[in-house]
Amino acid sequence: MLSSSFQICILAQSTQYSFMRQIALIFILIVTLQSCSSEFDKNAEVYNQLFKLGFGFVEVGTITPKRQLGNPKPRIFRLEKDQALINRLGFNNHGSEIVAQRISENKPEGFLGINIGPNRDTKDKFDDFYFCLFKLYSYSDYITINISSPNTAGLRDFHEKNSMIKLLEGLNKIKKLKNINKPLVVKLSPDIDEKNISNIIEIVNKYKIDGIIISNTTDKNRQKLIDKKKDEIGGLSGQPIKNISTNLIKKFYKAANKKITIIGVGGVDSGQSAFEKITAGAKVVQLYTGMVYKGPGVVKEIKKELISILKNNKIKNIAQATGINT
Repeated sequence: MLSSSFQICILAQSTQYSFMRQIALIFILIVTLQSCSSEFDKNAEVYNQLFKLGFGFVEVGTITPKRQLGNPKPRIFRLEKDQALINRLGFNNHGSEIVAQRISENKPEGFLGINIGPNRDTKDKFDDFYFCLFKLYSYSDYITINISSPNTAGLRDFHEKNSMIKLLEGLNKIKKLKNINKPLVVKLSPDIDEKNISNIIEIVNKYKIDGIIISNTTDKNRQKLIDKKKDEIGGLSGQPIKNISTNLIKKFYKAANKKITIIGVGGVDSGQSAFEKITAGAKVVQLYTGMVYKGPGVVKEIKKELISILKNNKIKNIAQATGINT
């Protein structure tokens, strides 16, 4: 049985050579989970099988420089009464060397992204990000910079202005030095202080980051949960985060004067919830917990429903819907 987490993506809109517009389909699907019933894997072992299921994008990770085991089990919890998950995986993965070798020996049959992050015991988180970019860029079509998992101590400090500047400046230097022409996206926390939104937009634009993901899981917002597992430590995903992430998308989109590429994630499990993310300002959307509860068939259902919604609203394509409710 395959274990750990896997991320699967399908992107919307098609324009040649544009990262966000590679495939003329509807959305990104990302699965990040580990449970007995969800046999996905975060170590780049089954991405081609996932492509064959019809997913246009697969994002593996989070990958760290060195192999690490992650947090002790149990580390993922179903909150069925809330249609949610809490996970505290802790970046368990085989490490960059093994993942790079695995991908080189099994060429991706679709658009592959790699999500990177630092080892828990690292002496320098900046260097871990730099190392992973250099080590893994040639095996991917884009790189996701994960600064937002609540399960790695100090990781969210990269949202602070000076730390983010240092990180993105260093990544850009590596791209220039090694002539790396791969898009970078930054995955953000839903728990950021709103006063930091303008700073993040300014920094992302300054360093020509190709997109932001809004958002990762939250380690807060437990007040309205009813499941008995609600107080487990870790990141909360699923329906309880849906409106939180959608509202944050709206704020970023508006603050950036609609000139920012946003990947929306959080509580997407239907065409309607995908449409809400898009109309808030997301050009593409992601889901993970929705697939745990509704299975892989949710993908076709979301596409079918989203097409119907667009037709009913007399909207020709996703691009026309982006940000119309902001």
